[in-house]
Amino acid sequence: MSQRTYITTPIYYVNDKPHIGHAYTTTVCDIYARFMRFAGREVFFLTGTDEHGLKVETSAADRGITPQALADENAAEFRSAMSMLQLEFDDFIRTTDLDHVRQVQAFVTRLREAGAVYLGEFEGWYDEGQEEYHTETQARELDYKSPINGRPLVRAREKNYYFRLSSFQEKLEKLFEDHPDFVRPPARRNEVLGRLREGLADVPMSRTNFSWGVAMPGDPEHVIYVWIDALMNYITALGLGEPESDRYSARSRYWPPAYHVIGKEILWFHAVIWPAMLMALDLPLPQCVYAHSFWIREGRKMSKTLGNFIDLPTIERYVGRYGLDAWRYFMATQGPLGATDADFADVHFHEVYHTDLVNTVGNCSSRVSAMIGRYFDGAVPGESPGGRRLTIAEHDWPALCAEAVRHSEAAMDRLDLAGSIGAALGLIRRVDAFINLTEPYKLARDDSRCDELGAILYQCAEVIRIASLLLWPVMPGKCEELWQAMEIQIDPRAGRLHELAEWGGLAQGQGIRKTALFPRVDRSPSGDGSPSGGDAACAARLSSD
Repeated sequence: MSQRTYITTPIYYVNDKPHIGHAYTTTVCDIYARFMRFAGREVFFLTGTDEHGLKVETSAADRGITPQALADENAAEFRSAMSMLQLEFDDFIRTTDLDHVRQVQAFVTRLREAGAVYLGEFEGWYDEGQEEYHTETQARELDYKSPINGRPLVRAREKNYYFRLSSFQEKLEKLFEDHPDFVRPPARRNEVLGRLREGLADVPMSRTNFSWGVAMPGDPEHVIYVWIDALMNYITALGLGEPESDRYSARSRYWPPAYHVIGKEILWFHAVIWPAMLMALDLPLPQCVYAHSFWIREGRKMSKTLGNFIDLPTIERYVGRYGLDAWRYFMATQGPLGATDADFADVHFHEVYHTDLVNTVGNCSSRVSAMIGRYFDGAVPGESPGGRRLTIAEHDWPALCAEAVRHSEAAMDRLDLAGSIGAALGLIRRVDAFINLTEPYKLARDDSRCDELGAILYQCAEVIRIASLLLWPVMPGKCEELWQAMEIQIDPRAGRLHELAEWGGLAQGQGIRKTALFPRVDRSPSGDGSPSGGDAACAARLSSD
């Protein structure tokens, strides 16, 4: 039986438009899900939209439409953006879905029956933008301003239902002690531990100053706090509240998730409140809450006021100029998965595209396929004349490739996208060095060394093929284009990565066409940003060969 894997994005708030933060988190999860499916795992990848709360109700009123109409409109925008970016999720949950609403009420009822919820009165500080409560101590440390948007916190007094978070202090401390990788990266874990040491206070679970939300079971004057409602999407999407239903009978087996992938601004909810709720519901905990950092732009924090926000139209311009696979590659290798924010700079995007994709992946595949076309009429040469595989310049390519595959999969399993991709790119760079070392263009002048020439070019092509398997989750379009040029048919969804990555997949005599995967892009002021020159770099290099 294959291993099951569940990965989630946060659900995105419909009071906002899709932007680079949403695109990044979803792309990270998409790459992980594609890789794991290719490696033979059963994967469930969830994303969706968070559609309740005061902000949605207020924004809808300002426009003279219903909250549901606003939610429908913006949920459709998120789905459209994900379609444009070709992000392949298994389900897109909306918190206005009746199945979700019904299960949230059932889970809240279970929490009340377990004694984890009580009716009390809150007086303190409220962050309207984040819809988050703060104690007096926390508000003072924040200078009574939102840590996200800098707006003043609002003094609030309200009768609410409370979740007994304080009663889970010891259990949460033990969780972090026994499972040091529960929150990653380590800097985020340390942040949570620091706040956890201050002691936990109970948290409001309902509101009464608006109506757009899930009604509190047994007390319809109260609306379930939007964050409680939102967090439960991870279990309602799998039907953990209705595991016997036809729709959910096959889904519930995916719990618990391998990763909740989120932005660092919502870490506390996911790392403390959420596991405490799961403990109260007697449900298994996620393996890891991975809280990535933010994107900044050209060294400055992104701001709509500054006009440097990377919104969906900006993303579309980059995709139109460099291609979707190049966008995915930049997100995966340059993104803020670590503890520090990542700078989205135009010149850096351009340099990464040309260094890694044009001059490495594209040039190497073009170089090898062109030499096979020139010296062997476009047919894959043999590696083993007389039945004996030739090892050239002490390069044990089968062993090198097997190690790269192991490293790439292990890195992806850790959600180390750059490490996984680096293993594949390392193979391609070694092919370039191998060509410079063995100089097949010189061997071609000596007919007596034809077998050696054929073995060299076979090995180069075979390494590129294996590297492309590891790169497919990141750049599916270009890798499939390469496979077509190599006349090989691969269905990554069949889960045969390990079988396909075994040495010897290319057959002697099969055709291989010259490829130009990544054309150069002009950044000059007079240029329009469209690809230029086709395969000029590869052609120039081959002429010297």
